[in-house]
Amino acid sequence: MGQPPNFSPWAWVDVSQLQAAAPLHPVAVQCQEAQLVLTVHRDLFGTGRLVRAGDLTLGTAACPPTAQNAAENVVTFVAGLHECGSTLRVTPDALIYSTTLNYSPVHAGNPVIVRTSPAVVPIECHYPRRTNVSSSAIKPTWAPFHSTVALEQKLLFSLRLMSDDWSAERASAVFQLGEVLHFQAGVDAENHAPLRLFVDSCVATPASERGSSPQYAFIDFSGCLVDGQLDDATSAFVSPRPRPDVLQFAVDAFKFAADSSSLIYITCHLKASLADRSPDALNKACSFDKASSLWVPVEGPRDVCSCCEGRRCPSGGLSRRLQAPSRWQGGRSRRDLSSQPDPVVEEEDVVLGPLLIHSWQHPTRGRMPSGAAGGHLGLVLGLAVVFGLVVLILAALGALTACRQPSNPV
Repeated sequence: MGQPPNFSPWAWVDVSQLQAAAPLHPVAVQCQEAQLVLTVHRDLFGTGRLVRAGDLTLGTAACPPTAQNAAENVVTFVAGLHECGSTLRVTPDALIYSTTLNYSPVHAGNPVIVRTSPAVVPIECHYPRRTNVSSSAIKPTWAPFHSTVALEQKLLFSLRLMSDDWSAERASAVFQLGEVLHFQAGVDAENHAPLRLFVDSCVATPASERGSSPQYAFIDFSGCLVDGQLDDATSAFVSPRPRPDVLQFAVDAFKFAADSSSLIYITCHLKASLADRSPDALNKACSFDKASSLWVPVEGPRDVCSCCEGRRCPSGGLSRRLQAPSRWQGGRSRRDLSSQPDPVVEEEDVVLGPLLIHSWQHPTRGRMPSGAAGGHLGLVLGLAVVFGLVVLILAALGALTACRQPSNPV
């Protein structure tokens, strides 16, 4: 039986950086069962100037094109869904593989000038989860024994970008400075006792490796959203939670000043504890309230946040951490609970990205530079003075002429 059209894989491409004037789409993507096929027209910006095929790469691994058609001026990339540094994000409805088409021109001729600028095109392949990608896949069934359930227990951690009203997952990972990033972290454990989720830390980096630099930790010290203390930020956790196993937080968009790619990756350390356990200095979610200049918890007594002010919060010992945590660099990660039948805390690193952050440009259309405005004002005033002098001179000449005319005899 064929799959309904709404269950077919589909692609999402953001060409906003290209500003292509060509009527045809310069980037085309086919999301196949185990790979993606990317076709790029070398008139990338729609200006008639063809880019070099060697300046085009795929993903953070910078995979080169696999084929080039000189007659049609197109290049083709063929890559597996897990190749070239792609990332996987799992949502309740879909598996989403993310990668980027990178245009990094090599300067030729005079090194002082450039005639084109680098560009990054985010690409996503969406695979709906309501049906099998392969028709031969078989859905497993549960054996009706408690021992089997215990062995199959899984914790599924997630980190997603949400829309401004939190109603759905955001379709795009492209932002402008001045916008707000809405994050939703969650944990899903089937056949497990109720859980409460905490975000221990979140670190932004320009690459998917957490050890890359520069770094910016906007959540730190076991759940303190330290970015909210900055004068130009309004970042905070959302209170109350939608559910104990979900935690939402909003962070003002930012980018690295010295990084020209405008890409950031977010690595968050998520923890789950039993829902009936009270928050403490190790398991908390604290925001800085600027109106009162105090740290405020999402739940629990206010003193659980007292360590955020001095940034001297305790950290979990090695016995509380998992050994060699696995990572899915797409926003979700699983942890097997079979070795710890009744854990108090489980934790995992989850990576989300890349996020593309544009600089905000002031609109100039219809505005006059201040210097030019001053020049025009001076010109208008000068003309007014000259016009006034001419009127006075003409009036004086008219009066003089009238005085010199002879009187008519009676």
